[in-house]
Amino acid sequence: MTNRRDILAGGLTTAALLAPFMALEKAMAAQAGAAAAAPANPSAAEQKAMADNHMGAMEKVLGPGLWGKEEVGMILYPGFTALDLVGPHYFFACMFGAKVHLITPEKTLAAVASDLGLAIQPTVTMAAAPRDLDVIFVPGGTEGTLKLMADAGAMAFIRDRASRAKHITSVCTGSMVLGRAGLLKGKRATSHWAVRPVLADFGATPVDERVVRDGNVLTGAGVTAGMDFAIALVAQLRGEAYAKALMLQAEYAPVPPYNAGTMATAPADVGGMMGTMFAPVADRFRALAKA
Repeated sequence: MTNRRDILAGGLTTAALLAPFMALEKAMAAQAGAAAAAPANPSAAEQKAMADNHMGAMEKVLGPGLWGKEEVGMILYPGFTALDLVGPHYFFACMFGAKVHLITPEKTLAAVASDLGLAIQPTVTMAAAPRDLDVIFVPGGTEGTLKLMADAGAMAFIRDRASRAKHITSVCTGSMVLGRAGLLKGKRATSHWAVRPVLADFGATPVDERVVRDGNVLTGAGVTAGMDFAIALVAQLRGEAYAKALMLQAEYAPVPPYNAGTMATAPADVGGMMGTMFAPVADRFRALAKA
């Protein structure tokens, strides 16, 4: 399978993808008597020229933000919500030069199951994770998130890495974890609508917005807001042009079939039912704020 970052970066991968088109052009030229017969694939020199041209075009548009060395730590804990993590991971992993660590609080690198059973392989344990991270990120969940918040060792790790991180971030109820670690006091932040008011119990100011930035803290609202959050963070790290290029690569242009993604736009009966269903969850997060 072709690596999307390799496609964007150019090089031999891009040349190989374009090879059939070059072969067709050469065949047409030969038939017209404009050139002698040519090999089916581009030569090494042609491949290098294509890669250089591609990279030059990218550098012209993306500027100095094209390459970086960010160390990104994404907390991968049992019971996380997969889309909270996978959406941002796509954008982070597509940044040239960035290194993304999937950090598990478990003692082994066994695959970690999400709240709905999708398992993802961590890359490092908390015990072996880099000491210094440019970005620390916490995805949300419910039962798994509550357990993580009650894990003193995991909370100490997050608190320690955040003390040196340039960007402290979360999506959905991941902000509850940041709050539990004492990282949101006096900060504006957001979370999933069901628990957003609970942020006040952690000393934060709840904000009903999809992405909220306060200093070096960047939080995203529920689940799908992770895409908007990640694009906003890429823009901070590499610039707007880079973020827009990754949006186009991902064809991120959502047009949902229904306008029901927030309490303000959902039908009253749906909102009332969902609000009642999630109220006990908010109470459980609030209890940890007082513990």
